[in-house]
Parts: sequence; C-alpha cells; structure tokens
Amino acid sequence: MEKSVTLKDGTEVVVRPVSLDDRARSLEFFRELPADDRIYLRADVTRPEIVDRRFQHLEVGELFWLVAVENDRIVADGVLEREAREWKGHLAEIRLFVAADHRQRGLGTLMSRELYRIALEEKIEEIVVRVMRPQKAARQIVERLGFRKDVVLTDYVRDRENVKQDLIVMRCDIEALWKEIERHLADSDWQRTR
Repeated sequence: MEKSVTLKDGTEVVVRPVSLDDRARSLEFFRELPADDRIYLRADVTRPEIVDRRFQHLEVGELFWLVAVENDRIVADGVLEREAREWKGHLAEIRLFVAADHRQRGLGTLMSRELYRIALEEKIEEIVVRVMRPQKAARQIVERLGFRKDVVLTDYVRDRENVKQDLIVMRCDIEALWKEIERHLADSDWQRTR
C-alpha cells in the first residue's frame, strides 16, 4: 500500500507501511524531533530497546504503523492501535508525529487520512486521541478534524521531564472524521502522484 504524494510545497514523499528495515530511520526520526515534542512522548522512542518493542507489537498485529519517507528519511510516523479488549474492540487510538521541517505542508492530514482508511477497513467505529494539556497545537489539529474532548484526567500522567500533566482524552466517530478529512483534502492543493 505504498503511495507517492506531492505535498503543498511540491515536495514528494512516499507513504507506506513501516518495515523492519526502518528501525534505524525510526530512531533517527524521533531523535530529530524538537525537545518540545519529545517531552510528551508516551515512551522514549529515542532508545533502541523501545523502538524494538514497537516493532514486536507490529509483528503480532497489535498496531498499524505507517511512515512517510523522503530521500530515505522518515519525515512522519503514524500509528493506529486497536484496543485489544473485546468490550473496547470498536475503538482505536491514533498517534501521529511529523518532522518539524515538514509541518504546515498537509502531510499530517494525508497521514491521518491513510490511518482513517485503515480504521474503516478494520471496522473501527471510534478513534481516540490522548494528549497532555500543554499540547495545544495537537489539540487544535484534532479538534478541526471533529474530535471532541471527552474527559480530562487531572495530574494523571507524567511527561518526559517527570512533571505531572492533565491527560485529555478526545474521540471522534470514524465516519464523521472521514468526511472531514475528505473535505480538507478537497480544499487543498496536494496531489497523489502514484
């Protein structure tokens, strides 16, 4: 399911499933994220053993993992993780990161679209996003896509600097989300090239 796309600024990237050959590129991608982004990572994916654990979860089918690649460099990383418990089997969580030098080009929207397409194929009904309160830009992006704040858990998690943060759980109905993504793409000037 490899797709070559042209971003708003004319940059060509390939969006594809991650492969085992991407291990070093994945480490490099997360190490290059600005410190302000890394502080809110759930796990320290700048450590090789944590990246190895992500690949193990991929191998057993616990998540769908896409990357966007430009010139052999990962420039975006997106994961759709389905809830394993039967009573939450209709839910999935999405996590998406875009390299600082590739933001504001439509790449996040394109990656989201591909993850949402997978969610539809997997019969996911709702997507959940969990963000810490200081992640204002991330919240604004998902709010534009139709996510609504469901619950705020005060001082529930700790960031990478061990500071307690509020966790905001947001969710969205997948069909409504798909329509909003399609509208965003119709209004943009991106093109799929292959």
